[in-house]
Amino acid sequence: MSPAPTRSHAQISVLLLTMSTFVIGTAEFVVMGILPDVAADLSISIPKAGWLITAYALGIAFGGLLFR
Repeated sequence: MSPAPTRSHAQISVLLLTMSTFVIGTAEFVVMGILPDVAADLSISIPKAGWLITAYALGIAFGGLLFR
């Protein structure tokens, strides 16, 4: 039987979860900020480029279920 996690292990786990949430959320907002540039680079309209954010968000949502 493995020993129970200590308080420092719990604090590290919470810190890692917090950092991960920040990175995932920031990635979506960064793309929203440069969306006109992304659309111009891909030669598509801004609404079509917006679907990239939706695809990323769905990938995170459903991909996260695989790691439960």
